[in-house]
Amino acid sequence: MMKIYTLTLNPAYDVHAFARSLSLHCENLAEIQSREAGGKGVNISRALCNGQIPNTAIIVLGKENGDEFKNAISALDCVLLEKEGRIRENLTFHCENEAETRISFSGFPVDDGILHEVLNNIVIEKDTIVTFTGRIPAGVSKDKAKEFLKNLNEQGVRIVLDSKSFTIEDIFEIRPWLIKPNQEEISDYLNCEIETLSQVLEKASVFTEHGITNTMVTLGEQGAALLTGDRVYIATCPVISAVSTIGAGDSTIAGFLAGAYAGEDAMECLKTAVSYGTAACLTAGTLPPQKEDIEKIRAQIRVNKVV
Repeated sequence: MMKIYTLTLNPAYDVHAFARSLSLHCENLAEIQSREAGGKGVNISRALCNGQIPNTAIIVLGKENGDEFKNAISALDCVLLEKEGRIRENLTFHCENEAETRISFSGFPVDDGILHEVLNNIVIEKDTIVTFTGRIPAGVSKDKAKEFLKNLNEQGVRIVLDSKSFTIEDIFEIRPWLIKPNQEEISDYLNCEIETLSQVLEKASVFTEHGITNTMVTLGEQGAALLTGDRVYIATCPVISAVSTIGAGDSTIAGFLAGAYAGEDAMECLKTAVSYGTAACLTAGTLPPQKEDIEKIRAQIRVNKVV
């Protein structure tokens, strides 16, 4: 039976606020809409739980303000590692007729030893999956994080990597099972502007050439591409009226894992991933996609095999 662990080493309270407009160098009046316990790993676990996919969330909590966080994640199967410090707050401003503006703060520092504690709470069996998402926490060196992930990989663990802390060279070295860059991230990795799915197909094969099993690139309304082995798939999604796009990428990862858990092939995993990610845009803040929305959207997604 597949075992899925999500890691949240840099948790946050996600604060969503509405402002009619947002201007620099002056006071802005905003109304708080929600305040949620979050972090990319937590978002993935919530989406998996909504899809009834068993998983364990390993979360590093700051003791100063961790009690509220614990209450908010009580429905998850969690391993909590409590450390001195205060959990950060990320701010997302929603404005009329404007794109969302997000301000992310640095989290509390830990040290390299946290990786050993995390490892001690992972039972490595056949088909174990570990997600490493979000930035490496302050106090942990990138070299130690790479060593941690490479060690898991060598033991047969399938690594899901979605972190801006790593360069393309780091990714080639770690060789994760799944990466999910968005348009901005794939452009940064490849050092060129990627605006269309055809450009993804032209440029992103470098990841497959370096041993990345699944490269899933999301381009918002344009859909997503999956490069896996010698096969390439493109998924197109229905037009929706998005409530919030924050956390949609995390739900997309959850959808891919849900498909893998159900034994779906690559094409169907991509379809499930896009249905989760698109449905997540219909919920406020970082709330997970709802089952009925996932099912409705999945019926409208088309996936084509390119190669």
